Amino acid sequence: MRRLLIRPGAIGDFVLSLPALEGLRGDYTEVWCAEQNVPLARFADRAISLGNSGLSRLGFLPADDVVARLSGFDSIISWSGTGREVMERLGLPVTFLKALPDAGIHATAFYNQQARQLGADNLPWNPSIPCPAVSRTFATIHPFASSPAKRLPLALFRQHADRLARHMPVHWLAGPEEELDGAIRIPDLYDLACWLAGAKVYMGNDSGISHLAAAVGTPTLALFCATRIREWSPRGSVHAVSLVQAG
Repeated sequence: MRRLLIRPGAIGDFVLSLPALEGLRGDYTEVWCAEQNVPLARFADRAISLGNSGLSRLGFLPADDVVARLSGFDSIISWSGTGREVMERLGLPVTFLKALPDAGIHATAFYNQQARQLGADNLPWNPSIPCPAVSRTFATIHPFASSPAKRLPLALFRQHADRLARHMPVHWLAGPEEELDGAIRIPDLYDLACWLAGAKVYMGNDSGISHLAAAVGTPTLALFCATRIREWSPRGSVHAVSLVQAG
């Protein structure tokens, strides 16, 4: 069976849905996802960005090439509503799934439930990103998040960095466009995951990088000040989540 998995969303959304995505693999599996998440779809035979897939052209611009590619799959599972009307009208073998979890259900449990309803079984409780074994020798802090509302004051992280520095080296982590002098920046998310696997402890906001750290088994402290913890907390072998009042 040739299966296409269309999974839009940010880094954390993708990481938390990894158990479901892997459980839904076919004999040949292709994943269409946000560009930054392509390196994390290592379970797939092929992964491409949604921007390069042409999916957004369906119903608006010439898209015969996209229809031809979609027609080559025996099964399409999509967490995106893009192109839904066209795909249904053409009779393509597509199942559309809800992208946001129900209130009170953790996202990974919700996506696993969806996958089980489609025949997947033996799904792991936690997302896992296998990386080469390395010694854990340092602490790392990522004081950013996609939304300003999710970011706690940098001074708070500096206080913890000072305490950690008494026991081990501390590395600050930032994204390509995040301003922080001396920070480590690793654009490829799988390379970043493997680097995070070398940390003794990770500390960060409610962000995709916190989910990435937890998924490689790094002891992870994620600080939430805006998002619902019950649905969106990191899942990993060792993690902790704190609700912190901002301000």
